[in-house]
Amino acid sequence: MQEKDILRRFLFDGLAVRGEWLNLTESWQAAKQHHQYPEPVIQLLGEALVAATLLSATIKFNGNLILQAQGDGPLKSLVAQSSNKKEIRGWARCDNDSTGNNLPDLLGAGRIVLTIEPDQGEPYQGIVPLIGDRLENAVETYFTQSEQLKTRLWLFANEHQAAGLLIQELPAQQDTETQEDWTRIEALANTISKEELLTLPCEEVLHRLFNEEPVRLFTAEPISFKCRCSVEKVETTLLSLGREAVDEILAEQSEIIADCEFCSTKYHFDKVDIARVFSGATAQPNSKTQH
Repeated sequence: MQEKDILRRFLFDGLAVRGEWLNLTESWQAAKQHHQYPEPVIQLLGEALVAATLLSATIKFNGNLILQAQGDGPLKSLVAQSSNKKEIRGWARCDNDSTGNNLPDLLGAGRIVLTIEPDQGEPYQGIVPLIGDRLENAVETYFTQSEQLKTRLWLFANEHQAAGLLIQELPAQQDTETQEDWTRIEALANTISKEELLTLPCEEVLHRLFNEEPVRLFTAEPISFKCRCSVEKVETTLLSLGREAVDEILAEQSEIIADCEFCSTKYHFDKVDIARVFSGATAQPNSKTQH
């Protein structure tokens, strides 16, 4: 039986290589139900959510990892987030007729931006140009250029599920033996098919790929969709704009509507709400929101 909405980490004992296997099912359905994108964009969003989740699991931090693809093609921007709690969300901005069979068709010339936002401390950001036909090619380029760690990803998504596999070398003294180990593991992993990754449980995938290797598999970690928008966050944004700017908007329209791009929740603020916000009063339990 397929394992759903979990991440499994694994190590190759005695080798300087680690890996991760991921399935998104209910979390993927929840993340995409709020959006009406063309099919190629939906598929790429699923792959991006898989990539962000896999990458967030490679580092120890409390906060969010944000993977953003930006380009000048029909797909202008795509964002996928995963927290250290394995809570995911994502969105895209695109033309309604976005089509394409590969990354250049959809994004054109662009870049990948990878941002780590810790709960404590300053964010870290890395930027690399879009290289290759698939999202994993661009992410692999980031690790080669920014982290100097050999990293390979396999990302797949369809209407029902999204799944991925990652292998990465561990920081270690590089020598001929460790290079040979990496080359062997990479070649074995590269035989994975889309169907296998989307339909088979983790242990079966690892057995098919690495049955002669010393693999140690760790406990499953659950994945879920969760949007972190709130009326309080919108109010903070309004306060940052200042009363004069907010009043100018209200003078042009009867209310201010803030849309969450991740979950499509709409936050409505009329003149009474704005007066409360700038008076310093807390948000009311029945604050006007709409999905």
